[in-house]
Amino acid sequence: MSNKKNSGGKKPAEEKAPDAAQVKEEAPAPEAEAPEAPAPEEQEAKPTEAETLKKSLDELNDRYLRMLAEYDNYRRRSQKERESIYADVRASTVIKFLPVYDNLARAAQHETDDETRKGVEAILTQLKTILEGLGVTEIPAVGKKFDPALHEALLHIDDEKYGEGEIVLELEKGFKLGDKVIRYAKVQVAN
Repeated sequence: MSNKKNSGGKKPAEEKAPDAAQVKEEAPAPEAEAPEAPAPEEQEAKPTEAETLKKSLDELNDRYLRMLAEYDNYRRRSQKERESIYADVRASTVIKFLPVYDNLARAAQHETDDETRKGVEAILTQLKTILEGLGVTEIPAVGKKFDPALHEALLHIDDEKYGEGEIVLELEKGFKLGDKVIRYAKVQVAN
């Protein structure tokens, strides 16, 4: 005899398992789900910590770049000022020696005995060499066309054998230190 107490003819182990869909519907929502995103108005009102840090980093980076640019400009400006001061001091020193040059040039042209003339010419040559070593050059004048950037016209002459604006006589030599005129050549110009 069999002990069947099932009235429906089903075995207890074979009872129908619930569908997965039914379990999902019945299961409560997990607590780990993300909360609803706040409204856009709330996001603008309260920036996240990451946004705040990024904004702060951007501001600091901008300040750093500005300070770096200011320092670089300061360094360049200081370098130019140092170079300018050096050139100005050098020009000022050379200018003080130019009257000595003029006097030696006049003495070399003056009629004296040969030994004195040779001595003066040797000193004048030595002074020219020193000036050239410092970057000082003479401004060419006689036979050149008058240039107000290089020459100072003290006298004018009307003579047909010279061209218009031609320099006829150099009264005092002019000098340049590099590209800068430190003393204009004083000249007589033909009109």
